Parts: sequence; structure tokens; C-alpha cells
Amino acid sequence: MNVFDFTLFEKGGPVMWLLLLLSMIGLILFIERTLFLHRSQIRSTEFVSGIKNILRKRRLVEALTVCEETPGPVASVVKAGLLHHEDDEQKLRFAIQEAALVEIPAMERRIGSIAAIAHVAPLLGLLGTVLGLINAFHLLQTEGAYAHAGVLAGGVWQALLTTAAGLAIAAPAYLAQHFLYGRVRALVHDMEWVGNEMMQFLLKDLRGELKVGTGEAGSSELKS
Repeated sequence: MNVFDFTLFEKGGPVMWLLLLLSMIGLILFIERTLFLHRSQIRSTEFVSGIKNILRKRRLVEALTVCEETPGPVASVVKAGLLHHEDDEQKLRFAIQEAALVEIPAMERRIGSIAAIAHVAPLLGLLGTVLGLINAFHLLQTEGAYAHAGVLAGGVWQALLTTAAGLAIAAPAYLAQHFLYGRVRALVHDMEWVGNEMMQFLLKDLRGELKVGTGEAGSSELKS
């Protein structure tokens, strides 16, 4: 028996169409989120090192341009730090944290929808099961003494197929949700590391170099 035979799909009843639509939506959301998070992932260590080298040459505008051209939340956090490089530690920390908080909802967007699909799919399967049993008992009552296994087969098929389809959709959806949240946690970890690294560089290393090497003139060059 071919499991993917369309006749089996038809035996599942109208709920199977809802489950099919749900599975397609979940697949589209997963592909979109995976591509989005993949584009957002950069080599943070190399990126920060490049920004530091540019800043040591007093090229703030060039560093900001690099941040704007680089996709992902890490570049946004670095850009926020550069825009507030002359502020005190408290204001600088607040600016970096605010930039990170703005990026997190964008990274988590639509993952909740995939989690909802993982929860709803078994419920729709259960609905199909109940409808199939109702149909089977209705036929049993209608046929009365003439009822036989063939009369009940349609309802039993619907009950079994919808349950199987609901579970088959829910399991990958759960895995997709955990996978995507794992990617988000990795990006958040990168943002935290980059934020701390840039704060230390802007507050200590860069300002120390400016005071020792160029004094106030160096600060005005950095502004330009």
C-alpha cells in the first residue's frame, strides 16, 4: 500500500485539507526564518577587529558605513556604540542595550507562529478523529442490523489518518521551533559579547590612545 496515495488523503476527510494548509504555512515560515537568521549571522570576532582597526585610524564615518552595509543585529549594536562614543559609560551602555533590545523581537518574529502550528496540528488531528468516529457511529446507527465492517471503514480511516497527519506535522514543527530559538540565542550571545567588547574599547582603549597620542585634536578628528 502506497502511504502517499492521494486516495488515502481523501479518506482523511476535510480536516486533512486544513492540516495540509497548516503544514505548508509552517514550512514557508521555517524557510523564511532560517534564511533571515542565516543572513544575520556574521563572524563577530573578525567584524569587531576590523571596526577597531578603522577607529584606530580615526575614521569614524568609515566605521559607521561598514556597520550600515553589514546585515544583522551585531552590526546594529556596534553602530549604536559608535554613535554614542563620546558619552559616559552609563549612556553608552544604555544605547548599546537599547539597540540589542530592538533587534531581539525582529529575530524572534514568526517563531511563535511555528510553535502555534506545533500545538494546533495535533488538535486538528484529534478533531478529525472525533469527526471520523461520529461518522462511523452514525452509519452504524443508520444501517442497524445490516451494518458491517465496510460501512464503518470510512469513519475509521478518517480517524486514523487525521491523527497520524496531526502528529506528523507537530513533531517537525517542534524541532523547527527549537532549532530557530537556538539560532536566536546564538545571535543574542554574539550581541552581548560585541556590546561588552565595544564598550571596553570605546571607554578605555580608544580614549586612552586619543589622550596619549593626539589629545583634543584626535577627538575632533574622530568626530569627522
